[in-house]
Amino acid sequence: MTRAHWIVRGRVQGVNFRYTTKQEASALGLECRVWNRADGAVECVAEGPDQELDELERWLHRGPPLARVDAVERLAG
Repeated sequence: MTRAHWIVRGRVQGVNFRYTTKQEASALGLECRVWNRADGAVECVAEGPDQELDELERWLHRGPPLARVDAVERLAG
């Protein structure tokens, strides 16, 4: 099992980003924690197979309909 860690910047708070990220991760069979940061970003840590983590990362670049994702930074596990 692999762990991935991201910081997502843009209009990502107040647009159901955390909730929909958890739903997407669950649909992919991933364990996931998502939280708001004081700087306005959202932080996400997920665990599971590499292919599903890559799919979640692609989704993070889009986010839910009301979000505007400016940057996704992948940190070391």
